[in-house]
Amino acid sequence: MLVIEGAQKTFFRETPNERVALNDLSLVLGDGEFLTLIGSNGAGKSTLFNAITGGFLLDRGSITLGGEDITWLPPHKRAFMIGYLFQNPTKGTAPNMTIEENLALAYSRRKTWPLRRGVSGGDHSFFREHLARFGMGLEDRVKDKVGLLSGGQRQALALLMSTIAKPRLLLLDEHTAALDPAAAQKIMSITDGIVKEQRLAAMMITHNTQQALDFGTRTIMLEEGKIVLDISGEKRANMTVPRLMEHYFHPRVT
Repeated sequence: MLVIEGAQKTFFRETPNERVALNDLSLVLGDGEFLTLIGSNGAGKSTLFNAITGGFLLDRGSITLGGEDITWLPPHKRAFMIGYLFQNPTKGTAPNMTIEENLALAYSRRKTWPLRRGVSGGDHSFFREHLARFGMGLEDRVKDKVGLLSGGQRQALALLMSTIAKPRLLLLDEHTAALDPAAAQKIMSITDGIVKEQRLAAMMITHNTQQALDFGTRTIMLEEGKIVLDISGEKRANMTVPRLMEHYFHPRVT
């Protein structure tokens, strides 16, 4: 479970460029809850992710993950608890290492230290089994270097790397935006399956309003660092894209 209480962050304080990025934001995300996060540019979406991963420290407030206060933890210690998938498929993987070497590094995070790239016989079979479930033929290419993969294949690998050590939280930063429609749909389907199977607490930033409603269990909208919309259950099921777009132009707390 992720618990954020009274998160406050202001950049360029006491200058003409002062900007409040998070404004007393509070949020509780339960295990198995898949939250889609929307909002205009500058609304605070990426700032929220950076606050969770330790990209910067909050001015005020607290962040608790799995019952542990991580508010002041450095980023490298939070990384063992948080899976993070980026928009760019080239991020999060090492192109000059093989598929199974990348997976070995990610899998070793569960032991926290030291990270290793060596692959044992048991791990080899384990990795092939998980890759086969993607239906992309990656299980037959475990000795190939990651730089040879297509964008969709590389993002699928990055997704597996982000979740294979069973993190407490999965953060998805527009992770299908750079893919073609077919690959994006494939990755979203895989993402949805992994979140459900592992009962992960997951948050996904997206600018695709249809995607925000089609996937996940809950949708929130940020504006000026505040949550102005928070819907789930029947209210979310009955929400349409045109009505959701109205909130972009006329944000209001609901």
